[in-house]
Amino acid sequence: MKLQWSLLFGLIFAVIIALFAVNNVEKVPVNYVIGTAQWPLILVILGSALLGALLSGSIAIYRSFVLTRKVRNLEKELEKKNASLNDFQHVQQEKQLNNQTKAFDES
Repeated sequence: MKLQWSLLFGLIFAVIIALFAVNNVEKVPVNYVIGTAQWPLILVILGSALLGALLSGSIAIYRSFVLTRKVRNLEKELEKKNASLNDFQHVQQEKQLNNQTKAFDES
């Protein structure tokens, strides 16, 4: 359900940006480091929105990748610790059994 709401808000936001861009079609100067060019404002607005979406999407994907890798490493560590704990419990049970057997043999 959360994904559907996110998609709906994203679509509404995209429509608002598109409507804003369509209403601004006059040419504006765009200053580069090496010069200046005249671009339609609609392209500047849509290009800026697209670059912003790509940048934030890239950051989100990177963070997701890092967190997934961290979770995977923590799961491996947990498995090792559980295996170690199981081994320890088996050793303790064997000691208890040996102690009970010795006590029974002595009596």
